[in-house]
Amino acid sequence: MQSIIKFVQDEFVTKNDLPKFGAGDTITVYYEIKEGDKSRTQFFKGVVIQRKGTGTSETFTIRKMSGTVGVERIFPVNLPAIQKIEINKSGKVRRARITYFRDLTGKKAKIKEGKQ
Repeated sequence: MQSIIKFVQDEFVTKNDLPKFGAGDTITVYYEIKEGDKSRTQFFKGVVIQRKGTGTSETFTIRKMSGTVGVERIFPVNLPAIQKIEINKSGKVRRARITYFRDLTGKKAKIKEGKQ
């Protein structure tokens, strides 16, 4: 059963060529939205909270502040609607999943600049 799933994923899932990024990085994801017969490009800029999964089922979570409300969005890495990803700032964090970042406000919510 596992070999059938792996075969289908390798054959039919298109892999995106994305830059390397991880938790703590500030990125902008440009993705396409289709409404009826029209399509437009929208972007989502925020801090990467985590990367989860492996292979074709890998996802990453981005968090941004919209006013005083935190908004999170989960993107599959191999989503065909993703047009490009820009790395705005590389962050230095000690964990792979920075879920504690949700509770921080003000100066505590700053992430130190890392190497790019």
